[in-house]
Amino acid sequence: MTVVVTGAGSGIGLSVATRLVAEGAHVFGLDLAEGGLSGLAPYIHCDVSQEDSVASAVAEVTRQTDHVDVLVNNAGIGAVGTVVDATTEEWEKVFSVNVFGTARVTRLLHPLLAASSRASIVNVCSVASTTGLPRRAVYTASKGALESFTRACAADLIADGIRVNGVNPGTADTPWVQRLLGQTAEPEAERTRLEARQPIGRLVSADEVAHAILYLADPRSSSTTGTILAVDGGMASLRLPS
Repeated sequence: MTVVVTGAGSGIGLSVATRLVAEGAHVFGLDLAEGGLSGLAPYIHCDVSQEDSVASAVAEVTRQTDHVDVLVNNAGIGAVGTVVDATTEEWEKVFSVNVFGTARVTRLLHPLLAASSRASIVNVCSVASTTGLPRRAVYTASKGALESFTRACAADLIADGIRVNGVNPGTADTPWVQRLLGQTAEPEAERTRLEARQPIGRLVSADEVAHAILYLADPRSSSTTGTILAVDGGMASLRLPS
């Protein structure tokens, strides 16, 4: 199995790449930095917010293979603040990565995906797309767009034999979340608050999200397309007694 994972250098993307390599897949890891991919899988520098960078990365993948079986669109960035706080630059930056970046990679890799007999795309969306979260206006809007984009692509690409699904992680214990916590006045108190808002009482692990991604990508899930799988500790669906 040949796989492309964006944002593969750390967090969820690295967990996906690690599990796939362990199962014998040939993984191309795309990211701004090599990170944990060193010694694990081929790394290709890619800034998904830039058309030329994505085109260059896809050209390198094309040089090494004639098909791609799985694309995991994991690259993403966040933003903190309300719609009143958000600047035009923040809107453009977040959407350029989370939405337009996913579209760029999908569009340019489409020929290699269409060449596979078992092609699958999995987009990493977010519980933010279905749950109103305070001070996450820009991020939430981008992930809501990504979830809708996932379903639209599932309809458009079914004729090409390409399945398209997504996962909605809750707040995950990743380096990205750790950086966000580090920007708060009281990181430990903020982490406790994030853990408490998920019914399971803890953050979701990157490996748990990776497990869901691999399920959706697996050829044995060939009847599953246009589906968004929640991995959010019950955050979007459960209301436990206080």
